Amino acid sequence: MNARAVTSDLVLGVIPIALIIAVWQALVSFGYAPVTLLPPPGQVFARLLQQLLTDTFRQEIAATLFRLFAGFSIAVILGVGIGLAAAVSPALNAVVRPIVRVLAPLPKVALYPALLLLVGFGHESKIALVTADALFPILLSTYYGASMVEQKLIWSAMAAGTPPREILFKVVLPAAAPSILTGCRIGLVISCIVVFLAEMITSTDGLGHVLVTAARTFQAVDMFVPLITISLLGLILNGLLEAVRSYLLRGFPEA
Repeated sequence: MNARAVTSDLVLGVIPIALIIAVWQALVSFGYAPVTLLPPPGQVFARLLQQLLTDTFRQEIAATLFRLFAGFSIAVILGVGIGLAAAVSPALNAVVRPIVRVLAPLPKVALYPALLLLVGFGHESKIALVTADALFPILLSTYYGASMVEQKLIWSAMAAGTPPREILFKVVLPAAAPSILTGCRIGLVISCIVVFLAEMITSTDGLGHVLVTAARTFQAVDMFVPLITISLLGLILNGLLEAVRSYLLRGFPEA
C-alpha cells in the first residue's frame, strides 16, 4: 500500500469522527442537550488529558488492557487451534459443530454471574468472559478459512512428500491466514466491549469501574472520559492489528 493510499484512508477515517464531534458540539451549543448531561467535547478531552497525567488513571487503563489482552490471547490460541483441528478432522468437526451452533448465538454476558461464582470477582472472571465472547468469531473464521483452502494445494504438497503435520502448518494455515486475521479483528472489537461491560457490572478498578463511579456521583465529564478512552484504545489496537495483517499478508493480492 503506497503513501497516497494510506493518507487517503486516514483522511476518510478522520472525517466521520470529526462529524460526530461536530454534531456533539452542536447539540450542546444550541441547547438540545443540557451541559450537565452532555458536556462539550472540548471539556471532555481536556479532562482526558488531565487524567492521563495521573498515575491512578493510567493504572485503571493498565487493568483494563491486562484483562483485554489476556482474554483475547486465550481466545486466539483456542479459536485458531480448535478451528484448524475441526477443519482437518471430520471426527472432531462432528463434535465441535453442534457445540458451536448452540453456544455461538448465546449472549456470553448471561454467563457472567456463573463465572463470578466459579472463579471470583478478580481478573479471572473478566478474562474468562472476554475469552468466551472473542472465541467464536475467531474459531468460525479459522474453520471456514481452513475449509476453503483449495484441495489442489494440499494434493500438490502430498505429492511432494510433505508430511500431514507440515501440510497443516505450511499449506492450510498460511492459506487460511486472511480469514483468521479477519476473525481476530472482530474478536478484538468484541473484547474491548466486553471487558468494559464486565468492569461496569462488578469491579474495583478498570475503565468500566471509573465510569460507574462517576455516574454514581453525577460527574458527567468523568463519565465520558472512560468512554472516549476505551474508544481510542480500540482504535489504536485495531490500527496495530491492521498493520500486522498487512505485513503478514503482503504476498496476498487482497492485502
